[in-house]
Amino acid sequence: MTKPLHIGFIPLIDAAALIVAVDKGFTEAEGLDVSLVREVSWSNVRDKLNIGLFDAAHLLAPVAIASSLGLGHIKVPIVAPFNLSLNGNAITVSSALHAAIMAELDGDRFDPMATALALSRVVATRRKNGAEPLTFGMTFPFSTHNYQLRFWMATGGIDPDEDVRLVVLPPPYMVESIASGQIDGFCVGAPWNSIAVDRGVGQILHFASDILARAAEKVLAIRQDWSEKNPEPVAALVRAASRAAEFVERSKNRAEVARILARPEYVGVDADVILRTLEGRLKISADGTVREISRYLLVGREGAPRPDPVQAAWLYAQMVRWGQAAISSEALTTATAVFRPDLYDAALRIRGEAHRDGPDSVRAFAGPAFDPADLGGYLTSFKVSRRLP
Repeated sequence: MTKPLHIGFIPLIDAAALIVAVDKGFTEAEGLDVSLVREVSWSNVRDKLNIGLFDAAHLLAPVAIASSLGLGHIKVPIVAPFNLSLNGNAITVSSALHAAIMAELDGDRFDPMATALALSRVVATRRKNGAEPLTFGMTFPFSTHNYQLRFWMATGGIDPDEDVRLVVLPPPYMVESIASGQIDGFCVGAPWNSIAVDRGVGQILHFASDILARAAEKVLAIRQDWSEKNPEPVAALVRAASRAAEFVERSKNRAEVARILARPEYVGVDADVILRTLEGRLKISADGTVREISRYLLVGREGAPRPDPVQAAWLYAQMVRWGQAAISSEALTTATAVFRPDLYDAALRIRGEAHRDGPDSVRAFAGPAFDPADLGGYLTSFKVSRRLP
């Protein structure tokens, strides 16, 4: 007898493992009857998961941590036994802002330090001329998109809370917002950066993997109390998602995966755009310039599916840096406990040494190496910060 489950997701390519697990029958093979529910905003996904309308969800990794800490909403402990993706975001800017940054650039245009310094000069000139601050869209306050934008800007000396405006927009609304001039840039997951380029309204400035080599992006999120009462369905979900992640990463399957995701009930965009994303081969400007990078989106490679508590610690550190949370050893323990490699290993019957990231698995382009054992020292190294007193 199959167990019916309702799982929420946002139309993004990094939901591929979840979508493929259901569409290819991997969940059914594990004895699960899964209904996928397409949502438009992360607050909808979080709220429906928290109140029990969803049994599990495709969720922003920082939202799972924030929910467990009671930040920004009611406190609902969440566990993440499976990473749906590492990386996959990009920073896209309007053609006008791209030209302004390039005019101020001193160095390689793909070097985030060079572009951050160039952006700081653009911001200073606008302030001197009395122009309105630049506005950037990101998907949620508790999101890797928010932290990647802030990390990049702050490295160039920009205060993201004073020198620019950061606004929350659901991913499907980013392209229309930049096309209408309501925002000057955004950080979002695929395919929306590519859609902006194809429409000629934006240029991809950076892949998020330029900012952080490895960043936990989306997780399979489950309420802790539900996971404790339903260990077998949780393990079955992990196994189905793992099988799907491996399927997604096989080059011979990618065209089929792209066609599946392109369907209107899933991501609903052109399959070729999805295929380019899966291959890490993205058109970055309307003139057809293509940039290729193997780690643009990691779904089932390089140990990406196994939750890494160091990644959770880094995300918590960003919450502290930007004034969303106070620093405490108890909160750090709660945050890292959200990522559950033990559940992953048990479901897949992994014994001994599975893939392990190093002590600084994030590897940011600037700043000190991240050490979760010295969170205070790490955070005090940054000149631009919003830490709570």
